[in-house]
Amino acid sequence: MRKVLIVGAGQAGLQLALGLQARQYEVTLVSGRTPEQIRGGRVMSTQAMFATALANERAHGLNFWDAEAPPITGLRKTVEKPGEGRLLDWRGEFSRPAQSVDQRVKMARWLELFAERGGAVEPRTITASELDAMAPGYDLVVVATGAGELGRIFERDPRRSPFTEPQRALAVAYVRGAAPSPDEPDTGLLRANSVPGVGDIYVIPGCTFGGACDVLLFEGIPGGPLDCWSDRPGADQQWARMRELMREHLPSEHARFTGAELTDERATLAGGVTPVVRKPVAELPSGAVVLGMGDAVVANDPITGQGANVANRCAESYLDSIVARGEQPFDRAWMQQSFDRFWQHAQHVVAWTNTSLRPAQPHVQRIMAAAAEHREIRDRFANGFDDPADFRTWFLDPDGAEEYLRSFG
Repeated sequence: MRKVLIVGAGQAGLQLALGLQARQYEVTLVSGRTPEQIRGGRVMSTQAMFATALANERAHGLNFWDAEAPPITGLRKTVEKPGEGRLLDWRGEFSRPAQSVDQRVKMARWLELFAERGGAVEPRTITASELDAMAPGYDLVVVATGAGELGRIFERDPRRSPFTEPQRALAVAYVRGAAPSPDEPDTGLLRANSVPGVGDIYVIPGCTFGGACDVLLFEGIPGGPLDCWSDRPGADQQWARMRELMREHLPSEHARFTGAELTDERATLAGGVTPVVRKPVAELPSGAVVLGMGDAVVANDPITGQGANVANRCAESYLDSIVARGEQPFDRAWMQQSFDRFWQHAQHVVAWTNTSLRPAQPHVQRIMAAAAEHREIRDRFANGFDDPADFRTWFLDPDGAEEYLRSFG
């Protein structure tokens, strides 16, 4: 029985651990927190999961929230200027529903499941030197956390990392009690609202402790009015500030949330993400090599909603590569090849996300405008959240965009 050590109990690490466990690998999981600490902690992300990622979880029997999480059936895209109203407003349909489950709920349950099935859990934070001491006892060591000291053992890949600092000021709140939209009765839409020169405000139907909720994500342009979280406000203060910012910059959404309240006292988050791609193999002082996964090696801004999906796809790809390796050694060359296989998907996410952080190019503006007139375009854009590779030939390519738009006459 091959022995695998996984450090990090988020979407990527837990999904891989459970997948290997089901295939009779002897897996040890190092988690910085216990299930109780995860449940009692602060929200971690917005985690909208699209169809392919959900199908991966269902294939492993990890879909415990299908009856509780509201299905997300499509995307409503708006561009709004205060005083001028909505300059753009359309909806695209997902071919298969998405969903968002609070990771405090999800990761705690998965961690318990791993232990119930006989998996070894070490609830502690380890240093690089401690990892080095542990590595000889395992056939493979995987680092699935990008936080702290271990997140720094993987070298930044400058060819794939154009940014060196966060590109957006982020704020998240989980709330209940939002009123229905007066002009859109469908509550199952991911609402993507852009305010030129200010940023983006997303509203995601979600599920947390006690049932359904709305998850709000503010993506503020640095130096703009949504870049206002450096004082690290308390939960109630942050939510009050978010409502006031909507009143000023997105009045069409503000009216829905005047009576909404936080789901719990730890239902807010603020900060920033530096988008980065790191080299996937790190060498420890002893010479042992370890494989990075998830946001340890690919970290994206959440503007395209891909974080949990990329982690899911990484776990699935690595699971296949590990199983296919059989009894052969998990050496440096295999590690690089495993990452390269996963990169065939991740590269499209990185390209799309990094493009979305910059001002919209003229061809993108034309696509967004044409989508209001043509259902095929808006549905294709919406389904790109599940399959970002599709954006390569038309949304991310000016010539391809023009050729595509010409096909509509």
